[in-house]
Amino acid sequence: MIMSRVAGLLGLLSGAFAYKALSDDGLRNIADPGDDFDIKSGALLAPILQPRVPGTPGSTAVLNHFVDFFQKELPDWELTFQNSSSRTPISGNDETPFVNLIATRDPPWAGQGHVGRLALVAHYDSKIDPPGFIGAIDSAAPCAMLMYAARSLDAALTRKWSAMEAEGVSELEEASGIQIILLDGEEAFKVWTHDDSIYGARSLAEEWDQTMHPAASTYRTPLDAIDLFVLLDLLGSANPTVPSFFRTTHWAYLNMANTEARLRSLKQLHTSPAHPFLRETNKKESDRWLGGAIEDDHLPFQARGVDILHMIPAPFPTVWHTMADDGEHLDIPTVKDWAKIVTAFSAEWMELDEYLLPPKKRSLLPEPDRTEL
Repeated sequence: MIMSRVAGLLGLLSGAFAYKALSDDGLRNIADPGDDFDIKSGALLAPILQPRVPGTPGSTAVLNHFVDFFQKELPDWELTFQNSSSRTPISGNDETPFVNLIATRDPPWAGQGHVGRLALVAHYDSKIDPPGFIGAIDSAAPCAMLMYAARSLDAALTRKWSAMEAEGVSELEEASGIQIILLDGEEAFKVWTHDDSIYGARSLAEEWDQTMHPAASTYRTPLDAIDLFVLLDLLGSANPTVPSFFRTTHWAYLNMANTEARLRSLKQLHTSPAHPFLRETNKKESDRWLGGAIEDDHLPFQARGVDILHMIPAPFPTVWHTMADDGEHLDIPTVKDWAKIVTAFSAEWMELDEYLLPPKKRSLLPEPDRTEL
């Protein structure tokens, strides 16, 4: 992602979708990640902390990690691959392959084209230069956060939809699903341009825009079915500040900020309450909105009318695009807190409050010199 000219501003939208805040107990029932984000042995994060340039063995290994996770732990999620290939500035006449992975969980009664979805998105590729670049914040940690969110919500989704079916849900009733989209080819191979960047996102947005659902569907295309596109990027460094970029989704930003504040008040986060991540809760319509100032995977979706909630710090962390962006430079308390905030926001979006059960084990232990519980 690079900085570019600020795009034109749109009018403020005041939350068009159903959204129900979790109770205090619901927030407490979101399990702490524990050791999942350990950089050496964490089941979610550690396997991603390797170079994963598109078309290389590292990329295949990380993709297999995602597939194994969903197939073994979350078999009710439908996995689909969206493949493309493209010449790059360094590939000559050869085509570089790009593989996007989409994990989808829809209500079991919902027919194709009748489900609106919350899309949680991150890219999993890493830069080719400098050689050996890991890309922990960019974006290994965000991918692991989304895996954690999917696992944390899975059983509650099953309980909710089973209860609805037992009550005789109608196929015509409004249905909401959730997608985890792991994109390939975000990074430029040489210098960021509109052609040398976001290869996977451009291909997926175009394909979904042209894929028609059956006649009389609620949503014309898979792209139309995205109610909100939540893009996570550059998350995992300490003391981040994430602005509200778009007027059109400021209502969603406020909901996530409120979730963060409530988690802090309930002492469910590891980082200091003196440094909230989402600080623009008092932003006015007349203030400066930076939507479009940061180029990232959301661009081809935004251009086709999808609502975007961009979770990226501004300014960027100091390790961005340097060899210091590795596991050792992650701030693990911050990583854990982002995972819980995004999960809680998603649980609220999916209205899962009464279906979140207390975790079997609580391992919310203090982090040295950082935690305030």
